[in-house]
Amino acid sequence: MAGKGNKQRRRGNPATANRTARVGELIKRIIAEELEQFDDDRLALVSITSVDVDRELHKAVCWFTTLDGEDDPEIEEAFDEYWGRLRKAVGNQARLRHTPELEFRPDATLRSAERIETLLRNDDRPPVPDLEDPEADQSASSD
Repeated sequence: MAGKGNKQRRRGNPATANRTARVGELIKRIIAEELEQFDDDRLALVSITSVDVDRELHKAVCWFTTLDGEDDPEIEEAFDEYWGRLRKAVGNQARLRHTPELEFRPDATLRSAERIETLLRNDDRPPVPDLEDPEADQSASSD
């Protein structure tokens, strides 16, 4: 019976996944509120998109994006400067036994999606025929 509990722990417990997701959302909210209070132009257009927290709640990766998308090195420098203040705010407000280490990374997902969308809009190639529709094959070969 003891082995069964170990297997569940290795596979991952849904309650643990829910807890890390809740803690991630809480940290995201706390950091967003703190960023609003900073008087730093480098962080004026920054938005925290998500926070990934490890299972042990020791590390939190905070993903950010900006409207202009060009100042990532300056923004990372600002996060380095305010890292201690942000971690202290998380520690005071989250009421966790251990305050996770915060790491800030640019979130390229939105920029990648915009680039893909632009490429698709500007694609001049003819559409690919539907391989499962025999009528599409006939109309394509008669052209």
